[in-house]
Amino acid sequence: MEARRFPCSRQRQVLFLFLFGGVSLAGSGFGRYSVTEETERGSFVVNIAKDLGLGDKELLARGARVVSDDNKQHLLLDSQTGDLLTNEKLDREKLCGSREPCVLYFQILMDNPFQIYRIELRVRDINDHSPVFRDKETVLKILENTAEGTSFQLERAQDSDGGLNGIQNYTINPNSFFHIKISGSDEGIIYPELVLDRTLDREKQQEFSLTLTALDGGLPPRSGATNIHIVILDVNDNAPQFSQAIYVTQTPENSPVGSFIAKVSAEDADSGIYADISYSFFDASEDILTTFHINPFSGEIILRLLLDYELVKSYKINIQAIDGGGLSSKCTVLVEVLDTNDNAPELIISSLSNHVVENSPETALAVFRIKDRDSGENGKTVCFIPDHLPFLLKPSVENFYILMTEGALDRESQAEYNITITVTDMGTPRLKTEHNITVLVSDVNDNAPAFTQTSYTLWVRENNSPALHIGSVSATDTDAGANAQVTYSLLPPPDPLVPLASLVSINPDNGHLFALTSLDYEALRAFEFRVGATDRGSPALSSQALVRVLVADANDNAPFVLYPLQNASAPCTELVPRAAEPGYLVTKVVAVDGDAGQNAWLSYQLLKATEPGLFGVWAHNGEVRTARLLSERDAPKQRLVVLVKDNGEPPLSASVTLHVLLVDGFSQPYLPAPEAEAAAAAPADPLTVYLVVALASVSSLFLFSVLVFVAVRLCRRAGATSAGRCPVAEGHFPGHLVDVSGTGTLSQSYQYEVCLTGGTGTNEFKFLKPILPTVQAQDPGRNSDENPTFRNSLGFNFQ
Repeated sequence: MEARRFPCSRQRQVLFLFLFGGVSLAGSGFGRYSVTEETERGSFVVNIAKDLGLGDKELLARGARVVSDDNKQHLLLDSQTGDLLTNEKLDREKLCGSREPCVLYFQILMDNPFQIYRIELRVRDINDHSPVFRDKETVLKILENTAEGTSFQLERAQDSDGGLNGIQNYTINPNSFFHIKISGSDEGIIYPELVLDRTLDREKQQEFSLTLTALDGGLPPRSGATNIHIVILDVNDNAPQFSQAIYVTQTPENSPVGSFIAKVSAEDADSGIYADISYSFFDASEDILTTFHINPFSGEIILRLLLDYELVKSYKINIQAIDGGGLSSKCTVLVEVLDTNDNAPELIISSLSNHVVENSPETALAVFRIKDRDSGENGKTVCFIPDHLPFLLKPSVENFYILMTEGALDRESQAEYNITITVTDMGTPRLKTEHNITVLVSDVNDNAPAFTQTSYTLWVRENNSPALHIGSVSATDTDAGANAQVTYSLLPPPDPLVPLASLVSINPDNGHLFALTSLDYEALRAFEFRVGATDRGSPALSSQALVRVLVADANDNAPFVLYPLQNASAPCTELVPRAAEPGYLVTKVVAVDGDAGQNAWLSYQLLKATEPGLFGVWAHNGEVRTARLLSERDAPKQRLVVLVKDNGEPPLSASVTLHVLLVDGFSQPYLPAPEAEAAAAAPADPLTVYLVVALASVSSLFLFSVLVFVAVRLCRRAGATSAGRCPVAEGHFPGHLVDVSGTGTLSQSYQYEVCLTGGTGTNEFKFLKPILPTVQAQDPGRNSDENPTFRNSLGFNFQ
């Protein structure tokens, strides 16, 4: 501000020199005017033209203008009318602050001739500001023993207005302890002082809350307020006071260490450190000091040592309370010890036996005594054991008891008993003592080994390797120790002809069974024997189980062709007329298999043929039929090789050679086979004739032997069939093996029943009597799963 005013002041000096130098040429004037603050811009102040006595247009002609000391354009001169107006809203507090009066200095400059007219503009104050305290609340601390009439100077309020609009007075809300006194300063500022009217007592009232109000002199007056929070400080003028002079309490004798006994409480009307109270024992004996402890801050008395009603029945404890100023008071605590049932019964064992032999009669196991150190009802006791145990307690003299068995015990039912003897006194609350006794029951050999099954069925495939493990038997013994150790053995078979010792063996320790030799299903299909299990007790006990061994068939037999015979001296030749229709039955290959089940299912196929497309073989019945019409170009001599294969794994097979001659009719002379023609072409040799006759005789004898063997086997298993019907095969037999009517070289049809059975029954083909065509019609009610029926041209009925 000073920097900006400096050029103006210098200009004024130049103007004043010029003015004084030319005072004779131009006059000067001085005017005092006023305006109220906060008036609106453009408010009228004065008409300078009239005030200076100038004409209407003279100000405009002379270039009149307004210049202020602070170089701010607060006023505006209207040269047309000569009115001096406010150029802005004037705020006295901003322009002059607290200075009073608030005067602004201006100059009006005019030319021709040059003239200066000085103006003083006073800005009049209005009451537009309220008194304001710097803090909304003031805390004042006063000692309670402060003398009456003592004054406390308070912080004054601030008011931006001045003069009468400034602060003129202070007041507080009415009360009986304080009033306000106004004091002034050399600067004319007034200060509020708080004066104490009467003595304070902190114990009656600890604090006051007063409202200090500042009032200005405006119309209407404005005010501002602050809160005076007066805190009364304490002095130690009160001793602690106990709530009771004598405290009486009771505590059981079995109270644990650290238990709460009692709590004393004292209060001090003082505050601060004078109200801090500490508690301690006063005039206490060594017994009290070791038995009890008092918390110096809370007054709680706790137990440091276990009480015993039989030793001390009551205690008298003196307590003192001391405040921070040294004042104290005393009280007495009476502690009565209550008798309680604090001794549990005792069980004292005199003799004990933890083992008892099973099946023994009543046996004494333990003798013990009951003792309780309490007296009266607390010393009376009751002794018992659980009801579900086979034991009992027999009381004796002087609190003695005998633990014994009720009767014979069975170790297999329960080998160990945990007996809990409970002793309870009659006190309140009841105390009890438990004592556990473990009784072991010794074993006797009273249980024979028991097999897991009464009979065992084992399967073994034929052609097995020797020493093959085929199964196991198992037996358990509920006894213990050596009485439960089981040894296995093979029992002698009822039939002495069965070589059991050469067939199987058994491991005596674990019951594993082994096949000693290679079994043949065709020779031995099943056999039975008994196995014994014996324990090692004394006397030893044993049991038996039946073992049935079933031999499973293996595919170890190739099919055997029954027709046509392959060991004849001359091959069999079949005749077929050239007029035969397709499907004409030429012959039927018949074969059997010594195996059983699927291993005996046979299938046929044409392996070789002179004319591959001329003949066909039915796969399931071996029938050889023509596949097409015969022609003249077909060779009259046909050679067929038929392969017969079973259904085993791996499959086995046999082949048979058929010779077929194609003739124009059955009246045509017989055409010998190529081998016969060759023999006829050669000259007859007597030696050759003898060899042929011998070979034919041997072949016939061999065939007869085979037929006898088959007949004997069929006789042995004649029971497997009844009323000419076959038993149902265990395995599924192909359902498309059907009856075929005979045609061709035979004059009538023949039917053969073929049946295959599994298991231990007859697992081979059986040959029965031929069935006439009139009785060969299949039963329409027959199930689809019954054994199929075959026909061929031999006239055999076989199963």
